Amino acid sequence: MKQILSKLLNHEELTREETKNVLVGITQDAYPTEQITALITALQMRGISVEELLGFRDGILETGVPVPLDCERYIDVVGTGGDRKNTFNISTTSCFVIAGAGYKVAKHGNYAATSTSGASNVIAHHGVKFTDDLDRLNRCINEVGIVYLHAQLFARAMKFVGPIRKALPFPTFFNLLGPIVNPSQPQCQLLGVATLDQMRLYSNVYQKIGIDYGIVNSIDGYDEISLTGDFKVTTNHYERIFSPSDMGFSIIKPEELVAGATEDEAASIFDAVLQDRALPGQKEVVLANAAFGIQVLERGEKSIDECIAIARESIESGKAWKTFMRFVELNS
Repeated sequence: MKQILSKLLNHEELTREETKNVLVGITQDAYPTEQITALITALQMRGISVEELLGFRDGILETGVPVPLDCERYIDVVGTGGDRKNTFNISTTSCFVIAGAGYKVAKHGNYAATSTSGASNVIAHHGVKFTDDLDRLNRCINEVGIVYLHAQLFARAMKFVGPIRKALPFPTFFNLLGPIVNPSQPQCQLLGVATLDQMRLYSNVYQKIGIDYGIVNSIDGYDEISLTGDFKVTTNHYERIFSPSDMGFSIIKPEELVAGATEDEAASIFDAVLQDRALPGQKEVVLANAAFGIQVLERGEKSIDECIAIARESIESGKAWKTFMRFVELNS
């Protein structure tokens, strides 16, 4: 670790193998807390490279619990978090809309860090019990079309750095790892990021990993398609700035997207969208995010208008809500 820190002090980048080995060493208690803190701080001040981030990802996946799913093609929809907008569970709701449309989803998530309700909060609120039992997980994705992977059961390395991350007054590169350490390693992902710098970073990461992806960023700082203004999308196939009107939607007021002050309030919005009784803006923002997820699954071969129509039918036919109810039944 002293050699690693010396390289960082000399403004050198670490290799993918070096950061993987560091992560594995952390899980083996090979380094004192002070050295790990110095490493995290140095990387945060300089900014992490693509190869360094991939190495840490390799280490988390190697030391974690793998989830080989008996399913050919599925997607994860996730945001980086940290935009401090306290939106309702847009990504998680979108996942059940996508599953209701007949696609496969492996949603990876955790409890909230900066908002009222994270993915795990809203899922657990409905009585779901998290599991790492592979047979149950495979049964869920095959019978329901969606499986939920609670991050704390799989990424064992994170518990080793938890106290350090809490003690530091700034976000660290570990925040960037969450979206790319889904233990099932999906072939498709829709990722929401809070900045264009993050969009460039993850675009390079996904190209190295070799999956089908879409990365979205709302120009006003949301780490998802918020429809509060223009938003940028980059995929394997195109890079483009959209306006809500391009998709037939109106501009949404930010207050329509707020999760509320309690988990109960956030869960009620989640339910209302899936039951097709939400505010128009709440429904439309889920339709938009689900549509781009569907387009990634379709390898860009369907227009976004076609994908919106598929997502809309999932909600308005009741399939999205039935999918969620069956998911809860199977996992409670």
